[in-house]
Amino acid sequence: MSALAAAVVLAASLAAPPAAPPPGDAILRRVDENLGSDNKVTRARMTVRGRGGTRTVEMQSWIRGMRESFTEYLAPPRDRGTKMLKLGDQLWTYFPATDRTVSIAGHMLRQSVMGSDLSYEDLMEDPRLSEIYDARVEREETVRERPCWVLALTAKRPGLAYHTRQVWVDQERLVLLRENRHARSGRLLKTTEVEEVEKAGRRWIAKAVVFKDVLKGGEGTRFELQSIEFDAAIPDHVFSKASLRR
Repeated sequence: MSALAAAVVLAASLAAPPAAPPPGDAILRRVDENLGSDNKVTRARMTVRGRGGTRTVEMQSWIRGMRESFTEYLAPPRDRGTKMLKLGDQLWTYFPATDRTVSIAGHMLRQSVMGSDLSYEDLMEDPRLSEIYDARVEREETVRERPCWVLALTAKRPGLAYHTRQVWVDQERLVLLRENRHARSGRLLKTTEVEEVEKAGRRWIAKAVVFKDVLKGGEGTRFELQSIEFDAAIPDHVFSKASLRR
C-alpha cells in the first residue's frame, strides 16, 4: 500500500501545472535590490571594437545613490585625466588637453562616449529600472545554461532613451543576462550580452558585458568590471564641479 501511495503522489506531482512566475514588476524590483547600494567605487576596463580597430579605456568611478557619479579615465595616455560628473539630470565632462569643462545636454547626450557603443544618454539613465518601466513576464527561457524570466519593459513616462526593452533575468542570481533596447517605433537600437557573472559579497553582478549599437559598425564594446566596493565611504567634495579640475 505504501508503494501504491507513493506512485499516486508521484503521478499527481507530474500532472500538476508548473508554478506561475512572480509578477514582472516584482521581479524587476528584486533585480534593482540586488544592485542597490548607497555608495560604491568601481574600476573597469572598456574595450571598443569598432571598424577602425580596437582600443581599450580604463576608468575608476565613484557612485553615490542613483543620481550622483564621478568618473576619471586612467588610460590610454591620451585620455588620462578626462573626467565626468553626473549630478541628477546634469552631466559635465572635463578635457585636460584643452583645460575645458563642457556641459553635455540636448542632442549631445546621444553621442558616443569615448567612441564606444554607449551614449551619454545611457550613462544618464536612472539605474533603477523598476522606477521607470512597467514589466510583464513574456516567457521562460535558458541563457548560458541558466533559467531566465524574459520580461517586456514599457516606459512609464515619455522621453526615455528606450521606449521598450526586453530583458532576460537569471531566476536565481537576479542578473540581467541579455537585453534588447527599442525605440518607440519598435526598432531595435542596442543589445547587451553578459559574458561573465561573479559574486561580490552577498550580491551577484555582471562582471563582463558586451554592448552593441546595432546602428553602427564594429563588434561592440566589452565592459569588464575589475573591482567593486559596495557601501564605500566617499567624501562629499568628490561630487562637485571643483573635482573636475583637480
